[in-house]
Amino acid sequence: QVQLVESGGGLAQAGGSLRLSCAASGRSFGFNAMGWYRQPPGKQREVVATISGGGTPIYADSVKGRFTISRNYAKNTVFLQMNNLKPEDTAVYYCNLGPRWNNWGQGTRVTVSS
Repeated sequence: QVQLVESGGGLAQAGGSLRLSCAASGRSFGFNAMGWYRQPPGKQREVVATISGGGTPIYADSVKGRFTISRNYAKNTVFLQMNNLKPEDTAVYYCNLGPRWNNWGQGTRVTVSS
């Protein structure tokens, strides 16, 4: 029902920054929670950060203090500002939303070189 399109990935140097965007179509965000996930090469997908319908963020310990999740209700988008990138941040990044958390896009690839 909902299509999510991630963008903004690319190649970055360690210590650099990237800003990921996720655009939703098919219906509005409303006040549903949304989140960013990532799948490193050869590993399972893991949650990176979530943001509640009211805008309260929660971060994985591995990115706390470096990443910021935010959302723009008017534009039906959610963002992930990634600062001080590390090689271990290399992954395909996906967004998703509640309540079912079963709407996966194509993801956007982030590669961080050392």
